[in-house]
Parts: sequence; structure tokens; C-alpha cells
Amino acid sequence: MFNLFPLYIDPGTGSLLFSVLIGLAAGSYFLFRTLIIRAKSFFSGKSKILKSTSGYVIYNEAAHYWPVFQMILEEFESRKIDVQYLTSVDTDPVFKKNYTYVHSEFIGEGNKAFKTLNFLETSICLMTTPGLDVYQLKRSKLCKHYSHILHDIGDATCYRLFGTDWYDSLLLSGDYQIKDIRLLEQMRSMPEKELIVVGSTYLDYYNDKVKELPTEESHIFTVLVSPSWGSGALLNALGEKLLDSLNNSGWRIIVRPHPQSKTSEAELLKHLESKYHSFVWDYNSENLDSLSKADVMISDFSTIIFDYSFMFNKPVLFHNAGFNKAMYDAGDFEHDPWKFEAVKKFGIEISENDLPNIKDIVQKAASDTSLSAEREKARKIAWQNMGQSGKAAVDALVGIRSRLE
Repeated sequence: MFNLFPLYIDPGTGSLLFSVLIGLAAGSYFLFRTLIIRAKSFFSGKSKILKSTSGYVIYNEAAHYWPVFQMILEEFESRKIDVQYLTSVDTDPVFKKNYTYVHSEFIGEGNKAFKTLNFLETSICLMTTPGLDVYQLKRSKLCKHYSHILHDIGDATCYRLFGTDWYDSLLLSGDYQIKDIRLLEQMRSMPEKELIVVGSTYLDYYNDKVKELPTEESHIFTVLVSPSWGSGALLNALGEKLLDSLNNSGWRIIVRPHPQSKTSEAELLKHLESKYHSFVWDYNSENLDSLSKADVMISDFSTIIFDYSFMFNKPVLFHNAGFNKAMYDAGDFEHDPWKFEAVKKFGIEISENDLPNIKDIVQKAASDTSLSAEREKARKIAWQNMGQSGKAAVDALVGIRSRLE
């Protein structure tokens, strides 16, 4: 009888061959994708593959993020591990450093930088930039792992929508941030990211500098107005009503707008600066000078509240009625982010009705020490691994890369 199946393969061998074929097919697919990307880059003449020989890439998008990265770079340098540092700041402090293992390069700003990053070939890329694979900044097919480090104390869910969705890992300042990230992933049916608590690199950076600050010889009582930006932020919500109330106080008033305000609210700032020309208007990339001089801060939902409270343990007045959760990842939750609950415990909330009496409220806050313990409690929750964040961050990156290889 004629055998219709002359080549019999037992199930075990068949399964093995099938796995091999699938592996070859997958490998061929990704090789083909890589060749296509390289071909597009070559023939377009507009983009080229930026290959990292070290396997570690750090990208800095703006001058005020240098404090986030310096301790990480110092740790790479001390361990003699090569890292490529790409920056969109042509005056980046890194260029004044005599690093041996940190290899720095200015790659332009905005879309020019993103075009370079979109063709990045490396094992791991660390950034503070939110919105990966949402706007112009795309995941490169040649980058194995994207890691995001928070650039301030607060909640990872307080970025604009989809801020960290497409990152592979997040480096956090405290484990209190984990719960809401996991909840967001579940609600959006997203794969779980690797979440690693490293502490706050920028607060460690500033805290070291605080110890070296000179004291003012003749200190004037100072109020720092330091808002976030946008329609619900302090300068828009209370604006001239607040500044009018402070104008005749006889105090030194420092106004430190959010860096984004210079771009998004330029006309508003121009008007306010002209009207309140006796105020000190601070646009420096580093906020430490203004923070150190202030006796009381007035803010909104800006996380600079935590910088000030945690490093100087001084009182904060806040107004966050204009915060619109719908614009942020936290808008998917019924509960408020941790930072709003925390500030209610260690800060003093003000409304428009309080403005006629703002001088009395500020003076009372300045002499009140009852909230100091609450500020300390919040600091321990949000600023973990204090003083060791640079080491912890590099440990995390090295660990991630070892698992990728």
C-alpha cells in the first residue's frame, strides 16, 4: 500500500523544528526592519543612526534638568563605565567637566534633537522627557530599553496624558508612587513597567549645595511666589489680585515663574513684570537662590513646594483650585494624587477670599512651627534613599542592561 506520509516526524521533534522556524522568522523580521531603518536613514540624508558604543545613553532636554543627571554622570565616571550624554543645551554644564567616561554631545533642540533620538541605537536610554511615542519623540527600533527618571517630587501620574505609558522602566523617588502607576497600567491594559525606587537625584544635588550657601548679612523678610504654568496655575487663577495684595507689604517679593511660562505665557509675564517692577523676577535655571532667601512660599500645584519644604522646612501657602485633572494621567482616577493629600497636611490653603488678609496669613504662617513635623513626615515618604540616589540610579541601569544582554 502506498504510504501517504513517508516522512514521519515525532511530536517532540516537530515542536522543536517549529520553534526553530519561528525563531528564524522572527530574527529575519527584525533584521529586515533594522535594514529598512538604516536604508531610509542613508537615502533620506536627513537622519542617521546614532550608535552608542557604551550601551548607555542619557538625554537632557533642558538646562533646568542638569541637577537630575549630574549625580548619575558622576557615578558612571567614578565606576569607570562609559556613558553617552546627549543634550539639547549648548551651554550644558557637562561641557565644563573633565570627564573621561562621560562622552557628551550637543544634538540641537526640539525636532532636530528628536530626529536624532528617533534613530538611536543603544541598549538603554534614560530621559526625563515625558510623552515617549506620543508626540515627536518616538521609540527607536534600535533601542532595547527606555527608562524614565522623574524630574521632581510628586506623582508619576501628574504628567500630561500618556506621559510615561511607553517607557519600559521608571526610576522613582519613593515607593508611594508605585500604587497609582500600577493602577493606571491596569486601567489602560498596559504591560507592567519595571519600577525602581532610587530616590531624588535633583534633591540630593541641591541639598549638597544648600550646605554651602552663604547667609545673608542683612536679611529682608521675603515671600517667594513660585507657581506652575497653565490656565489653572497661580498667576492665572489669582494673578494681579494676589500680587496687588503683596505689593504694599514692605517685604521683598520674589516671583519665580515656571520655565514653561516663558514660552507659553510670555505676554502675561511681560505685563506682570512691567506692572510689578519692584519685585524680583527670577528666571534662573537653578532655583536654589530664591528658595534659600524665602521665609514663606506661595504656590499652587507646583512640585517646587516639596523642594522648598523638604530642604528648608519652611511654611507654604498654596492654591490649587484651578488644577484640572482631566489634562493629566491622574484624571483617570477618582482619588487625588498623593501630592495633593500631602500638601493639605503640611501647607496652608488659601483662596481668593483670603487675599485682602494675605499679609496677616503670611506673618502667622512664618511664626507657626506646628506643621514642621508633617513636612518631615512627607519628606521621609517622598524622598527615599536620601543622598544615595546617583548610586542607586546607576545600579538600576546596570541591572537592567545585564538582563537585556
